[in-house]
Amino acid sequence: MLSPKRPRFRKQHRGRMKGISRRGNHICFGRYALQALEPAWITARQIEAGRRAMTRYARRNGKIWVRMFPDKPVTIRSTETRMGSGKGDPKYWVSVVKPGRILYEMGGVSETVARAAISLTASKMPIQTQFVKIRM
Repeated sequence: MLSPKRPRFRKQHRGRMKGISRRGNHICFGRYALQALEPAWITARQIEAGRRAMTRYARRNGKIWVRMFPDKPVTIRSTETRMGSGKGDPKYWVSVVKPGRILYEMGGVSETVARAAISLTASKMPIQTQFVKIRM
């Protein structure tokens, strides 16, 4: 599972997901990509599930790039805890995704294989996404 090796701080503020993606919204490596259309937190488990689905369908042909990394800790208070006594412990890691962000890229396979693999991956994501390809 993905997580930072040595985070500088254990806990972070939640923040707000306003606006559109300013970086990571162009295809850089492959020919086909999966692009986010909604803002969301995508967990490390969801990222890994999408990567596995894509790799299995392509039968380890071509190349896959994961363009997001879960670097934000999400804390959860234990159940039946009284009010006060600080923030909970970090339970899992998420990646903050805004609309327009490229989530996965794929290259070295035909468009039909890429479309099918990326649609499988899209079903693992908690948001609406679209298939994108480079115009040549």
